[in-house]
Amino acid sequence: MGKLDGKVAIITGASRGIGQMIASLFAAEGAHVVCAARTLNEGDHMLEGSLARTVASIEADGGGATAFAANVAAEEDCRRLVDETVAQHGRLDILVNNAALSYFVPIIDFDPVRWARAFAVNVHGPFMLAKFALPHMIAGGGGAIVNISSGAAIGPGRGPYEAVGTGGTMYGATKAALERFSQGLAQEVADKNIAVTCFSPSQVVATPGTVYHKLVSGPDDDRGEPPELMARAALLLATKPVAAVNGRVTYSQQILSEFGELEDARGRGVETPGSGYSKT
Repeated sequence: MGKLDGKVAIITGASRGIGQMIASLFAAEGAHVVCAARTLNEGDHMLEGSLARTVASIEADGGGATAFAANVAAEEDCRRLVDETVAQHGRLDILVNNAALSYFVPIIDFDPVRWARAFAVNVHGPFMLAKFALPHMIAGGGGAIVNISSGAAIGPGRGPYEAVGTGGTMYGATKAALERFSQGLAQEVADKNIAVTCFSPSQVVATPGTVYHKLVSGPDDDRGEPPELMARAALLLATKPVAAVNGRVTYSQQILSEFGELEDARGRGVETPGSGYSKT
């Protein structure tokens, strides 16, 4: 038996990288995963990966998956994603908000349209999907919302500064907002048997996106962590008792180590401090 037998999960940003790994693991644990992203077919995006490939891989391994082309920045798409998932599968137990958009540009050069677009994907999308998913989770007796943050939320701290920033201010701001949103929502639904959590990679994960932005050179880069650790941490947060995890802002290797599922933990939350929200 799998840890998610009979469950239905929506996973955004599931066309590649971390989202793809989470979808694959959740399906292997028995969930039917609704994989959402904008890239439906290979070649639709400049980066490798697509919903079609993710779903085909899951089905080849005997799992259940559905591809759902959606823009999480659009209210209509978010509502349709939740409504059609419940209409087709009869329930919604887990929401993983993984989709993200980033531009590494200094603020003085930042296009306001791109700024608004990134906040729409990284902050407004998780809000809308949570809002539409919650009534179904409450009606079903409980559930889990797992939001994916980033080490960029930690920020540079108080000055004076010795180095010039790298253009990550916008992305860090969206992820800090997501962490605050997660804890606030967790408090709001604390009596509904719904766990709302948020976590980041302890180390940079080699994905098509991080390699493209030169944050890591590839899977063999010693600075990074395998994407499987992110998938395992997401599974842990989606399956542990609500009282044990609700409101947690944490890091992949830290939370796996805390629950005895990883021995040699490294990176943020283990060797270096996490964000302020991870400490409260």
